[in-house]
Amino acid sequence: MPKIEVNERQFFDLLGRVRDAASLEEVLPGAKAELDGWDLAGGKPGDSGASERVIKIELNDTNRPDLWSTAGLARQLRVLDGAPVPEYSFFSREGDERAAKYTVKVESSVAKVRPYMAAFVISGKPISDAMLRDAIQTQEKLCWNFGRKRRSVSMGLYRTALISWPVAYKAVDPDSVSFVPLGMDAPLTLRRALAAHPKGKEYGFILEGEPSHPLLVDATGKVLSYPPIINSNDLGAVQVGDSDLLVELTGTDLQAVTLSASIVACDFADAGYEIQPVAIEYPEPTAFGRRVVFPYYFQKPVALDSSRASKLLGKSLSPDAILEALAKAGVTADVHGQFIQAFPPEYRNDFLHAVDVVEDVMIGRGMADFPPERPRDFTIGRLHPNEKISRKAKNLMVGLGYQEMIYNYLGSGRDYVERMGVDPEGVVRISNPMTESVEYVRPSILPSLLGSEAASARAPYPHRIFETGKVAFRDSSENYGVATRQRLGFLAAHAEANYNEAASVVAALFYYLGEDWSIEESDDGRFIPGRQARLMRKGTSVGVFGELHPRVLENWGVTVPAVAGEIDIESFA
Repeated sequence: MPKIEVNERQFFDLLGRVRDAASLEEVLPGAKAELDGWDLAGGKPGDSGASERVIKIELNDTNRPDLWSTAGLARQLRVLDGAPVPEYSFFSREGDERAAKYTVKVESSVAKVRPYMAAFVISGKPISDAMLRDAIQTQEKLCWNFGRKRRSVSMGLYRTALISWPVAYKAVDPDSVSFVPLGMDAPLTLRRALAAHPKGKEYGFILEGEPSHPLLVDATGKVLSYPPIINSNDLGAVQVGDSDLLVELTGTDLQAVTLSASIVACDFADAGYEIQPVAIEYPEPTAFGRRVVFPYYFQKPVALDSSRASKLLGKSLSPDAILEALAKAGVTADVHGQFIQAFPPEYRNDFLHAVDVVEDVMIGRGMADFPPERPRDFTIGRLHPNEKISRKAKNLMVGLGYQEMIYNYLGSGRDYVERMGVDPEGVVRISNPMTESVEYVRPSILPSLLGSEAASARAPYPHRIFETGKVAFRDSSENYGVATRQRLGFLAAHAEANYNEAASVVAALFYYLGEDWSIEESDDGRFIPGRQARLMRKGTSVGVFGELHPRVLENWGVTVPAVAGEIDIESFA
């Protein structure tokens, strides 16, 4: 979970009051957070040493990136304490043709590499040390966690006094442009910056293999930054005392970029800065239009039946009581009879369902308003048929000399798609993954087994492993377009592994399960042609087995022959 460090003085100034450790711990759950550390060094909260001390906070919700900053955390606690819901008049909305002093022109060349951008300018007062530190921390947390290590969102700050407008966002040949990266004193080409600059080494994977790389330049051709890698050393070197700063965000996900810009803009506004809009002009229309003035409000209202909220919370609440609770959670809403229409704040986009609104009602009311109750109903649990057949299959596989494994259900596209050589169209991808390593839901157990085999080259052969577990894949016949099935996967690796070994495992398994089966010719690309078979039961395909293709084994770094199979045991339940 994200952890942040907040400047004590700045935090209490934004909070509107000073709290001691005990009272802070009491209210932090309302922001889905807890106190991780606070060294007062013999002082008292809010005293003269507060400007130097930091409070360490651990956030317990990855769906609320607006809380990963001093201003965002203080805002949530402030409204819970009774402060009015903040209003941000600088946001544009759909159909809003407001003027903007500053313009960024996005060229079509970035469409395939990093197509989206949002920006705004802060002014009104010089940036303080505490605010600059918090802005850098927010940048790191947003871009690393929410922005998937800068792949979908990255952020930069620049001094507007040095910029000639309009700014251009384009893609160029990485060998054709040179600039002085932040922290260096000599110019480097974009390609050289990836190899020589620390940030290039850290984030170069994002642009690996791309023929053109994104670049942000002003009207005179001066480089602002090489997103998402590094700012320039002149226009992008922001220091304490600077004012009138351009804040820009680029990325591959328009909603994520827009929301991140909204979060940062609201943080600066809460700290007393004036937010000036920036117009982004795209070469082609986006989901928000061709000319979008940022910060931009794009969230949609969510309807909630007050009786539904009362049932879920176990407490009878009137629509007005729900309205009051939502206000304490920072959410504005309207009442329409027994229905509530909740409007997500500008800095949030986590209302995926009416139940999410109910959660905010609970937060606004406070946990103390819901006394614990003993269960009133007595029920007897029993095993699901899928679990029964899975346990039986596990016992049989152990008896056949296989070792049981347990794996995660989420993984990377590299493992589930590229290494297996399967069509990515049927694989379920998470729309807002935290990292690449948990971007996809596994469509098969075989990649998990191969991952174990790849790490077991030094263990004595033969290797025989299996797992029973869930897989998910796209299926248009399902209500939500995705099917989830219980499967058994097995793998054997050693010098003599062949089709007959896999066939004998399948035969023994079906025999002891008491199931009739047959085989048909198979053309699964993961297996060697002619050395694989499709498993049939009652005229329906329930699995596949055979010798794994050398290409797949090479992709995983497996150096011995291997046979494997995967069976839909849910169809036997």
